Amino acid sequence: MRREVTVADGDLISVLYASCFRRLVVQLYSVTGDLSEAQEAVQEAFTRALVSPRRFAALENPEAWLRRVAVNWARSRFRRRRVLDGLLRRIGPPPDVADHSPEHLALLAALRELPEGQRHALALHYLVDLPVDEIADTLGVSAGTVKSRLSRGRTALAALLADTDTTDTDHTETGRIDARS
Repeated sequence: MRREVTVADGDLISVLYASCFRRLVVQLYSVTGDLSEAQEAVQEAFTRALVSPRRFAALENPEAWLRRVAVNWARSRFRRRRVLDGLLRRIGPPPDVADHSPEHLALLAALRELPEGQRHALALHYLVDLPVDEIADTLGVSAGTVKSRLSRGRTALAALLADTDTTDTDHTETGRIDARS
C-alpha cells in the first residue's frame, strides 16, 4: 500500500535529510567502521533518491530504502576495494615517480597559478601526451578552445617561470646573475 505524500517530492528529501542523515550515518558507521565512508554511503543514497524524487516520495518507508541503498553501496565499495588491494599486493608497490628537483617543483607551483582550463590543457597535452582533438573531447570544449588555452598557458607559464628564475638566482657584486647557484 502506498502512502499519501503531504509535502512536495523535493521537500520530502530535504525533510528526510534533516531528520535522518545523522541517524543513517551512525548506522552505516557500524557497518563500515569508517566515519567518512559512512557519510559518503549515506550521501550516495540521498543522491540516488534525488534521481527520481516522485518514485522516492511514493515509497512506504523512505528511510529504510535510504538505509538499504547506503548499505549496498558500502558493501559494493568494500568488495571492489578488497579486489584492488589483492591486485596491488600481487604487483607490488608503485614505482617512485615523484620528481623533487627544484625545477620540477617550480614548474608545479607555476602550473597551480594558471587558470584551470589552461592548466588542464597543458597537463593533458604535455604530460599525458594527448592530441588537441582528444583533449577537446575530454574537456568538452572545441579544438580551437584547446589551442587557445595551450597558447595562453604556455605564455603565462613562461612568464611565471621567468619570474621564478630571477627571484631564485644569486646576484654577484657586479650585478650579473650567477647561474652556478
